[in-house]
Amino acid sequence: MTSVKNNFLPPGLVSNLEEVLLSKKKNGNNGDDDDDKKTDEKTDESAEPSTSDSVDNSNNSKPVVLVTNGDGIDSPGLVFLVEALVREGLYNVHVCAPQSEKSVSGHSVTLGETIAVNSAEISGATAYEVSGTPVDCVSLALSGALFSWSKPLLVISGINRGSSCGHHMFYSGAVAGAREAMLSGVPSMSISLNWKKDESQESNFKDAVTVCLPLVNAAIRDIEKGVFPKSCALDIEIPTAPLTNKGFKSTKQSMWRSTLCWQAVSANRHPSAGHFMSNQQSLGIQLAQLSRDASAAGAARRLTTQKKNVEIESVGAAAKSNSNRVKKYFRLEFLDKEQEDTDEDLDFRAVENGFVAVTPLSVNLHSESDTPAAASHWISAQQPGNQESSSTQS
Repeated sequence: MTSVKNNFLPPGLVSNLEEVLLSKKKNGNNGDDDDDKKTDEKTDESAEPSTSDSVDNSNNSKPVVLVTNGDGIDSPGLVFLVEALVREGLYNVHVCAPQSEKSVSGHSVTLGETIAVNSAEISGATAYEVSGTPVDCVSLALSGALFSWSKPLLVISGINRGSSCGHHMFYSGAVAGAREAMLSGVPSMSISLNWKKDESQESNFKDAVTVCLPLVNAAIRDIEKGVFPKSCALDIEIPTAPLTNKGFKSTKQSMWRSTLCWQAVSANRHPSAGHFMSNQQSLGIQLAQLSRDASAAGAARRLTTQKKNVEIESVGAAAKSNSNRVKKYFRLEFLDKEQEDTDEDLDFRAVENGFVAVTPLSVNLHSESDTPAAASHWISAQQPGNQESSSTQS
């Protein structure tokens, strides 16, 4: 599992300090003032914000794979996937993922607010957890501010707990992470497991990794060869029982969606609801209230200046009227509904029929784009019986 380190120093700074201590120990602590000066300079340089803070000791000749997700850095889908990529021994694996669940965050970003980044421990990988959305994570990772490399060879977002088929792709934080990479010109894929309550279990994520890893390896191989479909991301939907799948199937995004169901929550029936909401009032809301109060005070002063004969009540007195405002509580839930579309090439229908649905997502929204056709051809070539011939042709 993943755990955050207790110290918050950049890895590069820690490494440099360790080297200095070892050097002093070998020299018997008999260095002169010049040595101390050099040591101070080295420490000062390391303390400055730099992309070199995250340089690791792994083989730099290996391709860089960046992993993110929407379920949070501690989720089994991400942990099992990263562990499998590390075991392959073929890649420099880096992780930049949300510190908590952001699975339905869509393509949202954290604008105008400071986000925190903490180093995390996943054996064999360089990992960070971010107090933001999946899109924040990918954007930050690709910015050059966190990692030393310019860009990864592939971005993988997942493995997500729950289907992202159809309209769920617009809500899915996992798909958004892959889409952000695609918009930045980096090949990417999102991976989701069709999790079903009372049926699925954590070991299914390990099986899902077994299923999708050959596709990941094939993508990296063909990206290096320059034959991977351009300007597209692949959304991979794995059926509930991964190991019994019928193979990869190139699919189209469907119109499938769950019903958005808003349930009223009574503060009387759930006394803790009101208490919880009041305690969770964010600093932003408080600042907004202060801003409104200040604006009201300013308006009162202006009105007083313009109309000397009008008496204006104080802001505090005016605010008392807000005590009569009605406050209600609601909870949003997704409710699945029966789908009538029987097209076998749609994503959700393929998953229901036991296939691993692979849907190309293109930046180009025009119907004449040849990206989906190229992606479909590549996906078909990854079937177990076609992989050898595909490699030979390449």
